[in-house]
Amino acid sequence: MSAFSGNDDLKALIRTIPDFPKPGIQFRDITSLLLDGAGFSVCVDRLTALAAPLRPDLIAAVEARGFIFGAAIAKSLGVGVLPIRKPGKLPGARVGVDYALEYGTDRLEMHAHDLQPATRVLIVDDLIATGGTVMATVELIRNHGGVVAGAVFAVDLPDLGGAARLRDAGVETLSLMAFEGD
Repeated sequence: MSAFSGNDDLKALIRTIPDFPKPGIQFRDITSLLLDGAGFSVCVDRLTALAAPLRPDLIAAVEARGFIFGAAIAKSLGVGVLPIRKPGKLPGARVGVDYALEYGTDRLEMHAHDLQPATRVLIVDDLIATGGTVMATVELIRNHGGVVAGAVFAVDLPDLGGAARLRDAGVETLSLMAFEGD
């Protein structure tokens, strides 16, 4: 499920940078959306409208751009933020999960005691591409007693299959807009 219709105003605020970070890639840069105060506000309002029916207790904001949208949605919903970080960024006792990248592995972590059992957690990030980082976030939350309420994104790149991967894993996945191609 998605909410692509009616968001052409926001889609127009997202800049496409060809051949970044390598030839053939069409990089969808949300910086231009963030710079537009009215556009960013509308985007957060619409993401909050997608998120509210999922009834989260916490927003899992994925480093780094997910922090921007996740914190704003959490404020609107009156819930807390669970930071999902790269290694070495959290000062307390941590739990984590390793996940595969195209070449190698990476790791995501959260504080060991931040998630109470059966807490409904909504994952928020700016963009869903291949889904590797978000699937690792799903695993991290589920492994530590949380319930994944869903995942919400400003942008979906459906040709890369990340949203489909999440849905196959039983995660309700919602996005405001889609960009076809890489």
